[in-house]
Amino acid sequence: MSINRQVYNNNKKRVKKRRKRILLWVLMPILLLIIGATAYGGFLYNKAESVMNKSYKPIDRDSKKTNVKLENTSILFIGVDDSEKRKASGSSRSDALMLATFNKKDKSIKLLSIPRDSYVHIPEKNIYTKITHAHAYGGVKLTLETVEELLDVPVDYYVKMNFNAFIDVINALDGVKVDVPFTFSEQDSKDHAKAITLQKGVQELDGEQALAFARTRKIDSDIQRGMRQQQIVKAIIAKGSSIKSITNYTNVMEAVGKNMSTDLTFDQMKSFISYIQAGSGINVESLSLKGSDSYINRIYYYQLDETALEETKSILKAHLNRTDTASTTDVK
Repeated sequence: MSINRQVYNNNKKRVKKRRKRILLWVLMPILLLIIGATAYGGFLYNKAESVMNKSYKPIDRDSKKTNVKLENTSILFIGVDDSEKRKASGSSRSDALMLATFNKKDKSIKLLSIPRDSYVHIPEKNIYTKITHAHAYGGVKLTLETVEELLDVPVDYYVKMNFNAFIDVINALDGVKVDVPFTFSEQDSKDHAKAITLQKGVQELDGEQALAFARTRKIDSDIQRGMRQQQIVKAIIAKGSSIKSITNYTNVMEAVGKNMSTDLTFDQMKSFISYIQAGSGINVESLSLKGSDSYINRIYYYQLDETALEETKSILKAHLNRTDTASTTDVK
């Protein structure tokens, strides 16, 4: 659906406002790695089941599929600032959204980063605004509905985390290897200015350093920031697939469990084990939503390119083997 948008485009003007909110996102592969590591171990298996069951929080929504075939599945990962300040105001926004689609036959995963400032229609409220506002207006449920309408594919499951999990998980893995493309300084998780400095080149990053790498917005764009997030996710896949320490996995489980909510049951998580068993054979492709800087009533938005958006929809539908129009009202 489209509307007449009166957009004031100012190509000379760039968004330089410093965002104080901490960049967040969800580390989907960790869930799979945990199950892959614990499927046949008594102690770890019971530990994983206990931790994950505490995180189980189903969402009652009409568009939710009841018998999803795990061969072709979609999961929305929502990064939210759940700080005490945000909780008190009751207006926590999604600082990052990433849709993962799985094709079991091809042993492939597609990761689509959705810029937080994307100008979209918010169903239920029937307004056009930044997609980050969907969570503030209606939590996980409205965020799911907004993404489903935007991409015209059903979102089968969700995983929501706050930023504490990000740091804890990376540290539990004893760091991840990342190729840093530029030298820069960034604030840490406590908002201390220039507390983290990274040099250009391949290196091992701890949790705080990885957060700084993924959150910085001084040097490139939101799209490139999304690609950096995906680079971290891939690094976690590589490191998580190789660790063998029971202590590492126990720490990862604790980090994930205390900072996560999801409508995936423990048994459903175990169904993804074949993806992990594929190891390096898993094909992980990064996708992004093309667009441009726009201003509506002097407020900055990321205006999605309609042609590119349609192409992205087609890619996701093909990957999920859902080539028909997947209206949320038709999903059963």
